[in-house]
Amino acid sequence: MSRAVIAVAGMGTRFFPIAKSVNKCMLPVLDQPVLAYAVADCLAAGVREIAIVTSQGEGGRQVRHYFTEDHGMRDYFAARGWQKKYEPIAHLHDQADFHFIEQPRDGDRYGTALPAILAADFIGDQDFFLIAGDDLLLRTDGGSDLADLAAARDAAGTAGAVAAATVPGSDAHRYGILKTRNTKDDQQVMDDLLEKPTTYDAPTAYINISRTLLPAEATAYFEKLTPAANGEYQATDAITGFARDHNVLIHPVTGQYFDCGNPMGWLAANNAVALQARTDSSPRRAPIRPSRSAPAQP
Repeated sequence: MSRAVIAVAGMGTRFFPIAKSVNKCMLPVLDQPVLAYAVADCLAAGVREIAIVTSQGEGGRQVRHYFTEDHGMRDYFAARGWQKKYEPIAHLHDQADFHFIEQPRDGDRYGTALPAILAADFIGDQDFFLIAGDDLLLRTDGGSDLADLAAARDAAGTAGAVAAATVPGSDAHRYGILKTRNTKDDQQVMDDLLEKPTTYDAPTAYINISRTLLPAEATAYFEKLTPAANGEYQATDAITGFARDHNVLIHPVTGQYFDCGNPMGWLAANNAVALQARTDSSPRRAPIRPSRSAPAQP
């Protein structure tokens, strides 16, 4: 069974000044924090061991508090008949074991590759999902994009798989674009990652949304990274290096993608979830209950 590493150690500078006191992944989308949606997707994919790589200080404390059982609070709610109010949090604690890893602020290395490096012992010899905790995929069919990603990887028989959202080619300059190649079995696998290309001629583009399924051996590619030109140790460099040596499936997601790491993306996610909640006949609790989805075709 796969494990999951969720990265939430960023400083959230696009949300300053509020991000000084509130971790951006703990900002609410309707009645749950952004991070809870990623965790729910992990549960729906059958993941029960989840490592959350947090920052030091207040931001990390908030994450640990939310995802650690508070028996006193649970009993307090139960004594007053408020079990349904507590149910979304209780479900998380009952279904998964959470591990918390602090990412130092003043270390020699920094960047998106650090969570996988710091979580190497946690990963051990298991396959693992590497996920950014401030991205959200909204499904209206009760399915799980992480479950679909794992099923597609298994069906294709590739070493790993990368989730991809599809955007118009005219918007490609705003994103990291996944360049593909076809295998002899006509599978689309990762060839390279183009960082915000200045020109892009195709009508649509696959963008990287920081949801990847990799085998344990991929951690070696993170460990041997050297800094990029901007000084960061970048997860995309490690994944691209692994993809040069192994087939990594490109799998288009079904869910609507929201980048909640910036205010406009977070606001759009709130509007979309609120609209979906209005159309539901009962209070929306989909993000906290695992759901089954049919294996997606690669």
